[in-house]
Amino acid sequence: MRELAAQQLTDAVRRLCIEANCSLPGDVRRRIEDCRACESWAPARGILDKIIENYRIADEGQVPICQDTGMACVFLDIGQDVHISGDVQKAVDEGVRLGYEEGFLRKSVVRDPLDRVNTGDNTPAMLYVNLVPGEQVTVTVAPKGFGSENMSRIKMLKPSDGLEGVKSFVLQAVEEAGPNPCPPIVVGVGIGGTFDKAAYLAKKALMRPLDVRNEKPFYRELEQELLEKINTLGVGPQGFGGKTTALGVNIETLPTHIAGLPVAVNINCHVTRHKTEVL
Repeated sequence: MRELAAQQLTDAVRRLCIEANCSLPGDVRRRIEDCRACESWAPARGILDKIIENYRIADEGQVPICQDTGMACVFLDIGQDVHISGDVQKAVDEGVRLGYEEGFLRKSVVRDPLDRVNTGDNTPAMLYVNLVPGEQVTVTVAPKGFGSENMSRIKMLKPSDGLEGVKSFVLQAVEEAGPNPCPPIVVGVGIGGTFDKAAYLAKKALMRPLDVRNEKPFYRELEQELLEKINTLGVGPQGFGGKTTALGVNIETLPTHIAGLPVAVNINCHVTRHKTEVL
């Protein structure tokens, strides 16, 4: 049994909060640049040029890519042969507190959904824990802005709605979102499981690099089909039109009940931030 001090978790989360907010992942950059090269609508090209300029300035100056530095979503894949000495939630929250203070990142969390008093340090983190084989801990920090989070949707479809029902719901969610989530967007889709698991899958899907497709051919083709259909909606970068409404569609699935077909759509803006470290 490997021992891992909770302080190591805190240190990793602190670093990743700053890095994720200041440096866009390479796969997202490449996709934006590829879309810029293929975009024929002049206003859309201009917006994509500004987006590229913005993330390059952020990276070089180590300043936030966006003023909404998000709610800290922290994914932990914890090896079953690891013992973390200390309170995991407290260790993660301390990392978020330190990272948002040291990185001069905006604090956007309120202590209660209704009294709306700011916690002052962007805690608590939204923590997602998954047990895996081995003796390593993989930490992913994904700051989630709420311009895009507010556009996310979930629906309990009937099994008879089938594939066409899933497609229709995803396209409806994106079309209704319009320019609000700061397109070009990344669309995470969760299919199956239960009400809550479908939402988790949709968020987890956003962590997958845009150049890594679903390992199942059926869903790989569905991802491509949905991406092509979304990009015919004409929303375009920041809602100014064009053929670059989405950078990618990632689908994750789970088995589900014979009577259900849960589907969730978690939308992210072009600032699809996530950084990972293995401890």
